Amino acid sequence: MNYSDLCTAMQVHKDLNALPAFRRTVVTIGSFDGVHAGHRRILDRVTALARQSDAESVVITFEPHPRTVLHPQDTSFKCIDTTAEKLALLAQTGVDHVVLAPFSAAFAAQTPETYVESFLLGLFHPRYIVIGYDHRFGRGRSADINFLRRYERDHDLEVVEIPAQEIDDIAVSSTKIRRAMESADILHANQLLGRPFEFSGTVVAGERIGRTIGFPTANLNINDPHKLIPPPGIYAARAHCAQGAFDAMLYIGDRPTIENPNHPGKTIEVNLLDFNGDLYGQTLRVQVIDFIRHDKKLNGLEELKAQIERDKMAIGYRLSAVGRRLSVVGDRLSVVGSGPSAVGDANSEANTPPQTNTPQPTADDPQPTPDSLQPTTDSRQPTTIAVVILNYNTRRHLEAYLPSVIAHSPGARVVVADNGSPDDSVAFLRDHYPGVEVIDLKTNYGFARGYNEALTQVKADVYVVLNSDVEVTAGWMEPILEAMAADPTIAVAQPKILAWREKDRFEYAGASGGWIDALGYPFCRGRIFHRRELDTGQYDAPSRCFWASGAAFFIRAELYHAFGGFDGDYFAHNEEIDLCWRLQRAGYSIWCFPQSVVYHLGGGTLEYESPRKVYLNFRNSLYSLLKNEPWGKLAWLIPARLVLDGLAGVRFLLKGQFRAIRAIVQAHFAFYATWSDTVRKRKEVAAIVAQYRIGPEERRGIYRGSIVFAHYARRIMRFSELRALNPES
Repeated sequence: MNYSDLCTAMQVHKDLNALPAFRRTVVTIGSFDGVHAGHRRILDRVTALARQSDAESVVITFEPHPRTVLHPQDTSFKCIDTTAEKLALLAQTGVDHVVLAPFSAAFAAQTPETYVESFLLGLFHPRYIVIGYDHRFGRGRSADINFLRRYERDHDLEVVEIPAQEIDDIAVSSTKIRRAMESADILHANQLLGRPFEFSGTVVAGERIGRTIGFPTANLNINDPHKLIPPPGIYAARAHCAQGAFDAMLYIGDRPTIENPNHPGKTIEVNLLDFNGDLYGQTLRVQVIDFIRHDKKLNGLEELKAQIERDKMAIGYRLSAVGRRLSVVGDRLSVVGSGPSAVGDANSEANTPPQTNTPQPTADDPQPTPDSLQPTTDSRQPTTIAVVILNYNTRRHLEAYLPSVIAHSPGARVVVADNGSPDDSVAFLRDHYPGVEVIDLKTNYGFARGYNEALTQVKADVYVVLNSDVEVTAGWMEPILEAMAADPTIAVAQPKILAWREKDRFEYAGASGGWIDALGYPFCRGRIFHRRELDTGQYDAPSRCFWASGAAFFIRAELYHAFGGFDGDYFAHNEEIDLCWRLQRAGYSIWCFPQSVVYHLGGGTLEYESPRKVYLNFRNSLYSLLKNEPWGKLAWLIPARLVLDGLAGVRFLLKGQFRAIRAIVQAHFAFYATWSDTVRKRKEVAAIVAQYRIGPEERRGIYRGSIVFAHYARRIMRFSELRALNPES
């Protein structure tokens, strides 16, 4: 792309001595690095005022960036856009003129009076000057908007302030974008930019090693030393060249697998998918769409080739995902589709918490075999759905609730897997529902392993794990399936779950999306411990969460198998939290879509405070912590849980539930007795997460404080009250 082609309607001025004879202008001043959403709010104000007052719009920016002049020793500073890229983006905003004012130490040393009188007023004769509330200028940045307003009366000038509230509402800054890019959080950076981050370079000759393993790459030379480049790693990208636009694999790094002392330092290589041709000498424009993984050293070219094959599959998957959420219109992004908006949810990227480092496998960790389990979902293909109900000795539930599943699940396979029920459940199904597939497991494997056993016999694109005591409603699947089709990064989702006996109240198991606190205690939107809220529509917005309820659990089948399914040692309870945690560590997201509604009887297998359930909940929660939390956190978290679980025992003591106290003690003994086995699983999980990672770890649906303290000490009874106390949640 020739950037100058985009600037034909907009006039660009680089010589202050050759400016047009401006007489009536609307002026704004700034670096405009990135020309992001916040900048565009200001530029929209400028162009609107220009139309209203029959004036010309003028953007004054600087070349080079003032930071590089004022702090030349800071070589770490990089610009989001080159000057050419910035001009192309400004041209899209409809401004009439851009002035590239040469910035120098002498220019920065002007007094505020000289800057205003000789530069702004003398050269541009503005009718309006549009600036942010915190804009400063002149020697030592000593003057502000109030200084400018002294000139209003005598110069037919109006200074238009973009107030603090308006700028804060945008919640975008060039600094935030740079930080996101520097941490490889490409999706967040692109959202803040409102477009894909991009760079351009000239294709130069490389060592042609990629051709020998079937992946020829274009080696790029970036001419601008101040241009921001993402950190080392592998990225999903779109490459634009003279022959068109192509999906691409982008590599940035020092090629640790191919050590060559004659070619040290960082390289930028692009492999255009489905392209054959010569690119040497061309300028390649690369849009960075998403981060795939960090760079790592491999054992030779054969292992490198296998890894690149996996990267290619993951990139196709990610480009499909982002392509369905974000439509590239020119160089701007807009949210499309019926799935969750990238900017429309209170828990979306606008509130992204700091990323944490996911444990990486060591040389001693078992490595999963790279095989067909690599996620390759293409949501453009027809999707097969299997609703799978695990049954154990609950024919009464099948009689009561299965008819709703059959009536309201058009196009889905309905499967009942029986866990060796001693009652006549299997005979009942075969007599009364011959259209329902029955898997007779003949043994009670428990919930977790039972589903693992059953789902090996079910082929589908999406599994819906459904409790036998759930009544579904008309249209209950469509909102979730549409969202998952629109965004393949959604691994798991759940509907809103209301109580079957109190249909206006949230049900214990999942409510409107599962959360977890910093100590590993789960709760929900609509349910904190045993306090369940009335459903008044307060949590009806689709929302990312930490875990989805196993009572009505939508999951991509390939991901279920790739990540090992539920941990069979859990037997029941918390297994869905553990699986969701593993998926989030690999960059996938978990959602609740309350447009979908089901009613859950609850306690169909174990009553909520039965000693058996208490034991499983406490033990399995500790298992999940040891498998997924970093060692540094576990050093204080496990002792803290010992204390808090003891306090839970005191609560049971006050209620006279002595068997529950014993269950907590047994849970801790069982946890410590299986410590080495759980540590082994921890290593296996780390290897799987690294193998199938599609992006930075997702950390959504986490309350940063203690839900125990919030509920019992601060008397927080509603999820909405909790969020008000901790807005970073």
